[in-house]
Amino acid sequence: MMVFALGPIMTRIPATTSNPATNPATRSSIVPRLQFEAAGGIVHQIEGIVASRSGPVAVVTGASSGIGAATVLALGRVGYRIVAGARRLDRVRRVVGESGVALPLDVTKLESIEAFADETAKRFGRVDVLVNNAGLARGLTPIGEAKDEDWIQMWEVDVLGLMRVTRACLPLLRKARHGHIVNLGSIAGFETYRGGAGYTASKHAVRAISRTLRLELNGEPIRVTEIQPGMVETEFSVVRFGGDRKAAKAVYQGVKPLVAADIADCIVFAVTRPPHVDIDEIVVRPVAQAATWLVARKP
Repeated sequence: MMVFALGPIMTRIPATTSNPATNPATRSSIVPRLQFEAAGGIVHQIEGIVASRSGPVAVVTGASSGIGAATVLALGRVGYRIVAGARRLDRVRRVVGESGVALPLDVTKLESIEAFADETAKRFGRVDVLVNNAGLARGLTPIGEAKDEDWIQMWEVDVLGLMRVTRACLPLLRKARHGHIVNLGSIAGFETYRGGAGYTASKHAVRAISRTLRLELNGEPIRVTEIQPGMVETEFSVVRFGGDRKAAKAVYQGVKPLVAADIADCIVFAVTRPPHVDIDEIVVRPVAQAATWLVARKP
């Protein structure tokens, strides 16, 4: 059994799995340390990823920044062959370097999803892990004042996009010896807060989708995990507030939030369990956050 230190989590990969990280001979190159920028000008450094010629295939959506980019690097470090998709293809290419495949992907457009899945099938023939990370929030406005376009965008990306990508990738997941779907939910999937109706509704839907997949795929060797983070400092709040970095920075004022790499650690932990073990849900928050609306802030 090999043991890998990934941030705060020690990830054990049984020697009986097909993960190439158990066999150093399959490592062909190491990408140099790669930096990517999160909200507020914060730069996180993550070790380079392992390029594998024969390991399991991981697909990550929304991979151009934040949790998606951190997940690409974390899975690559333990030997997964990476297919990373996002609209900002230039940023995805910088994330994967020469040790992964970067493809354009707009989860709001069916033709983009189908082209992404087709190209993945041509290159690899299967998908072992699908990480549905693409998602966003728009606005923090009460229902009586909210804009339709904000609600529609959240549902198109967070809900319909996730379902369509999953549907497109299911035939490839079924070709793997053991498949795994990881959906990025949120504590907003089981809590609510003022001004968050559009976003909390979309994340409640992700929770329902994850639980439905567990029922529909029961009896097949496909695991389903939902990761439900609390406050994570990425581009999330910048997008929510329409590029207003001052408003985004205020969200994290006086508190040490989680960072993207913390969530990537949770994903790696879930997908590297023995095949008979399904981690249904992981709820992870900063110590200072007791609920979506209750955060202990220092002056």
